[in-house]
Amino acid sequence: MIKFDAMKPPGMKYFWIIGLMAATAFMALFLIRTDVFKRFLQASKSLADLTAQPIAARDSWMSVFQNQRRIGYAHRRFSPKNVGYALEEKVAMRINTMGMIQDISLHTRADLHADLSLDRFEFDIRSGVFRFSAQGTAAADGLRIHTETTGHRRSIDVPLRKKVYLTATLLDRLRGESLQPGDRYTFDVFDPASMAQTEVTAEVIGREQIQVAGETVPATRISMGLRGMVQTAWISDSGELLRERGLLGMRLEKASPEDARSDWGAAATDDLAEAAAVKPDRPIFNPHALDILRVKIGGIRTDRYQLQGGRQRLADGVLTVQREDLADLPPLSAPEDLHALERVYLKPEPLIQSDHERIRSMVRSILGETPPATPLDRSRLLMDWIRRAIEPRPVLSMPDALSTLENRMGDCNEHAMLFAAMARAAGIPARVEAGLVYMNGKFYYHAWNLLFLGRWVTADVLFGQLPADVTHLRLATGSMQQQADLIGVIGNITIDILG
Repeated sequence: MIKFDAMKPPGMKYFWIIGLMAATAFMALFLIRTDVFKRFLQASKSLADLTAQPIAARDSWMSVFQNQRRIGYAHRRFSPKNVGYALEEKVAMRINTMGMIQDISLHTRADLHADLSLDRFEFDIRSGVFRFSAQGTAAADGLRIHTETTGHRRSIDVPLRKKVYLTATLLDRLRGESLQPGDRYTFDVFDPASMAQTEVTAEVIGREQIQVAGETVPATRISMGLRGMVQTAWISDSGELLRERGLLGMRLEKASPEDARSDWGAAATDDLAEAAAVKPDRPIFNPHALDILRVKIGGIRTDRYQLQGGRQRLADGVLTVQREDLADLPPLSAPEDLHALERVYLKPEPLIQSDHERIRSMVRSILGETPPATPLDRSRLLMDWIRRAIEPRPVLSMPDALSTLENRMGDCNEHAMLFAAMARAAGIPARVEAGLVYMNGKFYYHAWNLLFLGRWVTADVLFGQLPADVTHLRLATGSMQQQADLIGVIGNITIDILG
């Protein structure tokens, strides 16, 4: 059992899941694209022209590497049906994060119409005792999605204006198209984990000869951008993915079924949390005692992230963080008197199940028959219980409050999700923040909470800090989509300590 202490960095891992899937299969089924063909092909051909010829069955295997070590495989099947097509993809990896090696598996299935538009999909992610699944069905006006975690099901309607497609079909649709160096395309994708759409760019770099399975083959090199993260893919003339390279040394290589499945995960990989950590220009001494921290942020477009607001001020690339004062907190208004923003963060979400009776009953038990009058005192009771009851342990899965309560373990994501759900159940508006925190001479990716205690105050339940210290540098707050945007920061951000 791993316990986090001064030697163990935290880990903010929701976007690891997104990033790992992007690094191993950028064009995988996990990303669903909308209205891609008209925009991608710049109306050079009609949709009918592109679907005139049937697509043959395909069975492909890829080895997954981190640097020079094989850590898993991806297997994709594409097959015609009597009407339409069927797609199935399995990805299995062995990942080292925060000093612990874990297996993670992802399984996606989809039924497609004859024009390759989506009929339905199923997605499942498993790691240890944690599991998250989503099933979706396309309709004329959007997607009807059902998520399930720890036996709890929730339904979500996602409005869409156009037909929905899978990125796994992109290469097949490009087959036979004339791709010229410098060609640049933009299209939308839908992510069933964050239940949101985002933009993807693709640029044709040029033709290359590459080594694949011991043979030299011609390929077209394409650069793909998602949420600020850049992937490079090499595709064959028939539209088959031959190689892909992504963040933190992750890459995908075409392989035989035997090679893809052999000896993967036998050796420990580089620790992802350590590989992504940001080392500043100089150390911070006694960081927990600081009331103000000033740092120079470089390497990223600061306007893409939520660096400004609350206790953080950004000017000319200099970020100033000031610790909140808990003295003279204004009295918390009745729920009906809260502003619209605060009311939003009292509502349940797919992964913050504050309305579930299991969470509500636990909150009642913790707070007692006569709960403390102030939200600050209620928050402290909830924080103390979570720190005693939930084992700090890294897990690779979609973080959600209910699973964390049932399994009694998790890293910073699970702690933050559970704290948000319990706070909301106790009548305290709460949201999740994500960014970087300083520890052992480096800034590590981390997640914590923001609570409305009469005014918004940061809280880190994993570290037992209320308010959180000023080395917590917020980059995103609110939705899971915004947290997933942090994959664009990895390997790019620089931090200089100004005092």
